Amino acid sequence: MKKKILILCTGNSCRSQMAEGILRHYGAESYEVASAGMWPSTVNKTAIQVMREIGIDISHQRSKNVSEFAGQNFDYVITVCDNAKESCPVFPGNCVRLHWSFPDPPHGEEVTERVVDAFRKVRDLIHKKFKRAAETGKFED
Repeated sequence: MKKKILILCTGNSCRSQMAEGILRHYGAESYEVASAGMWPSTVNKTAIQVMREIGIDISHQRSKNVSEFAGQNFDYVITVCDNAKESCPVFPGNCVRLHWSFPDPPHGEEVTERVVDAFRKVRDLIHKKFKRAAETGKFED
């Protein structure tokens, strides 16, 4: 039986979307993964670009409100930003809540090479953490 995992951040546009894509990529056989935000927007184009650079396509993902998952049972709810940690709703069952904070890349400004590099750095941090969890099955370390 697949473990159910929900990844939360503020806008569900960058960090949680990248984490969802990575966990799906490396753990599709073991995990049912979704992501959501407290105030969702759209999947960031630069996040899509930098994920494509490592062979993971998140262009088909959509930004979702955490309320879409109200009342559902999850094995893990992982917040990837401090804002989401503070406003994370309670989920039923024996859900394990984890907080893995990652810096917010500079979105909402002109996309320059500096901005793309900032997205790459965040992507690499998220990639390392979520790939290891997917491959080892260890989320609580």
